[in-house]
Amino acid sequence: MARYFVIAGEASGDLHGAALISALRAADPGAQCAGLGGDRMAAAGCRLYQHIRRMAFMGFAAVLANLGQVRRNFRIAEQALLDEAPDALILIDYPSFNLRMARFCRAHLPQTKIFYYIPPKVWAWKRRRIHAIAKLCDEVLGIFPFEPSFYAQYGYRCTYVGNPTAEEITRITPNTPITPIIPSIAILPGSRPSEISHCLPRMLAAARRFPDYRPVVCGAPGIEDDFYRPYLRAGEQFSRDTYAVVQSASAAVVNSGTATLETALIGCPQVAVYHLALSWLIGLIRWAQPLVFSIPYFTLVNIIAGKEVIKEYVANDFKTEKVAAELDRLLYDEAYKKDMLASYGHIRSLLGTRPAAETAASIIVSRLSQNL
Repeated sequence: MARYFVIAGEASGDLHGAALISALRAADPGAQCAGLGGDRMAAAGCRLYQHIRRMAFMGFAAVLANLGQVRRNFRIAEQALLDEAPDALILIDYPSFNLRMARFCRAHLPQTKIFYYIPPKVWAWKRRRIHAIAKLCDEVLGIFPFEPSFYAQYGYRCTYVGNPTAEEITRITPNTPITPIIPSIAILPGSRPSEISHCLPRMLAAARRFPDYRPVVCGAPGIEDDFYRPYLRAGEQFSRDTYAVVQSASAAVVNSGTATLETALIGCPQVAVYHLALSWLIGLIRWAQPLVFSIPYFTLVNIIAGKEVIKEYVANDFKTEKVAAELDRLLYDEAYKKDMLASYGHIRSLLGTRPAAETAASIIVSRLSQNL
């Protein structure tokens, strides 16, 4: 029987944390779980010291505006760790907060094993963090198949445990695609109001150039339906069932993020877009991108494949005309679409079928048993 302390700082971390806690309790029936997280982690059996609603601040301005709460969160987490003295500290993404907690734990609780499940995307930006992650953590458990080789470049170890998105798509999507009465183009405009307001008008403008296809806009959790209505015209639809919409669509326009990987795993041809606040600067200074980003692609689809599978229109390249031209190829060029779908199949094979939470829990429990 071991004591586990899990820290997740936002909604997706809460989701993955809940799955991991359930897997830990299955592998270690006497497991005691505490930590910082959300409703899903609490329902899975985690005793919360702080809720993510007081932690999930996105961007520098939000953190600055809530600096007092951020400091309280650190104090709460530090005292909770000292009170719990867990056998294992498990960190889920949320790097600015979690790396500080890892340092605190290493300094004050040297016997506690530290595991990073779903580590920060150091392969995309802030590569210097890889050294802190590897030195502070006893195990790094990644969810992308290229992460072990990336860590190995720096002389560190990372274990690929499987991909939760691939698991979820396999679990909830039927094997037989749905054929819609009216052909459609799925529009996935992002998960935050600011990116939706910047991206959705251009995404819809591109889709409207194909009158034989109906645009269907997919809503994000936490964003009210009324937020989307001003953007829609008569005959255009809005849906909360994103997976069903994508599965039945002839093509999709997707705001870069996990949604591009979900769309690929479902098997829908797509074009990816991404708005940047400094689009004009990157457009004027083409050499700026390599100085900010550490990878040649923005989307998980292309990063995992190691090549351009889907078109990415980012910053100054995100124009209605370019998106419409790519939609034309996706809808009418069968050879082009066939090549994209074949690459999707390769991505599925790279991700594999291992269950991420169960695999991670097995490694954590095994590592602890060696030291108890």
